[in-house]
Amino acid sequence: MHNPPSGKGKAGGGGQSQQPSDSSSLKRKRGVFQKDLQHMMYGFGDDPNPLPETVSLVEDIVVEYITDLVHKAQDVATKRGKLLTEDFLYLIRKDLPKLHRCTELLSMNEELKQARKAFEVDEEKLANTD
Repeated sequence: MHNPPSGKGKAGGGGQSQQPSDSSSLKRKRGVFQKDLQHMMYGFGDDPNPLPETVSLVEDIVVEYITDLVHKAQDVATKRGKLLTEDFLYLIRKDLPKLHRCTELLSMNEELKQARKAFEVDEEKLANTD
């Protein structure tokens, strides 16, 4: 995993005390993404009902990847003191397909926010005219 017993030096005893809580929190939340991963695996050509062991393995890989990415983004953001979306984009900048997909999803999210805002304003105008 990500937390070797030797640590990075500055988190000495804190890193060792966090390791059991990190692993217990992962065990507690295991299986949260099972259904979503089954559907994604089927979408990428797997069986409609993949083996539970396979889904569990893919979930472990995904959770480990996301956890490592978040830790790296936190390291990047420590200078600023605030974690931003741009920190994640910076980390995936060399993986162009992933970067393009993330920027596409972020722009779609922004468009949806603006559409909801415009819809709420229209509703308020209609309510005031009644």
